[in-house]
Amino acid sequence: MHGHGIFDPGSRTQDRQDTVRTDSPSVMPILSAGAGRHGVIMAPDRTHDPRRYRYAPHKEMFAMPLPADATVLHPMPDQPRVVLLRPLVKSPLIEVGEYSYYDDPDDPTAFETHNVLYHYGPEKLVIGKFCALGTGVRFIMNGANHRMDGPSTFPFPTMGGSWAEHFDLLTGLPGRGDTVVGNDVWFGYRTTVMPGVRIGHGAIIGSGAVVTTDVPDYGIVGGNPARLIRTRYSDEDVARLLSVAWWDWPAEHITEHVRTIMSGSIADLEAAAPETPRG
Repeated sequence: MHGHGIFDPGSRTQDRQDTVRTDSPSVMPILSAGAGRHGVIMAPDRTHDPRRYRYAPHKEMFAMPLPADATVLHPMPDQPRVVLLRPLVKSPLIEVGEYSYYDDPDDPTAFETHNVLYHYGPEKLVIGKFCALGTGVRFIMNGANHRMDGPSTFPFPTMGGSWAEHFDLLTGLPGRGDTVVGNDVWFGYRTTVMPGVRIGHGAIIGSGAVVTTDVPDYGIVGGNPARLIRTRYSDEDVARLLSVAWWDWPAEHITEHVRTIMSGSIADLEAAAPETPRG
C-alpha cells in the first residue's frame, strides 16, 4: 500500500505537490516550496489526525521519512479486518510489542476473548514487535488444563451443586508458565499455540500448525504437532541477525531502511544499523 500525505489545512499556498522517495516503499506527497520557511508533513495513513503532523525546516523537508503510527487501532483505514494489538489489548496478562497485528475478516477486535483462550492467570502471553498473526490464530493458556492423575479427566467441581465441594481438586494444577513469542514472527492461518511455548525471533508458523514445543529463532514449523521443517538461516547468520536486532531500532531509522529490512542481505542490514545504542 502506498502512503498518502496532506497539505496543512490552514495553508493558502496549496497550489501543487512534490513527491520524494525514501528507502521506504511509500511515496509521500509533501508541501511545496510555496509553503514558506516551515512545512507540514502528515504521516501516510490518510487520517486527518493533527497529532500525526510533523514540522521541519524547509531544507529538511525532502529528507524526512515518517514511520507508521503504532498507536492507531486500524493502521489501514480501508481494511478494518486488520488491527494493531498493542493499542487493542487491555488485559494486564497480555503484553504486545509495537506494530504486531492481527488480521480477521470477522471481528479482529475480539482478539482477547476469541483468540486467547482459558487465560485466567497468573501466566502471561507475551508477543514481541512486528509480528503478523493470520486469521484464526489461537493461544491456549494454562487454564485449559485438567487433572490427568486419576481415572477421569472430567472437571466435576466446575458443574456446581455438591460437586463444587471438591474444587480443591482443580487448584494447583501443573502449568508451563508464560507463552512467549519473539519479534518478527509470522503466524499462518488457523495456527494453534499450546501453553508455555516459546517461539523465537523471525520464526514462521505454518498454516494449521499446532505448536506444542519451543520453536528456535528463524525456524519454520508446520504440522500437528508442529515439527521443525528447516531454519531460514545458518546458525552463524542467525547470530548476526540477533545481534543486529533491527526491531529494536528507532522507528525513524527503521523507516529509512524498510527496503533493506525486507529484501536486503544480512551484510546490508548490518551496514544500516544505527551507530547509537538501540532504543
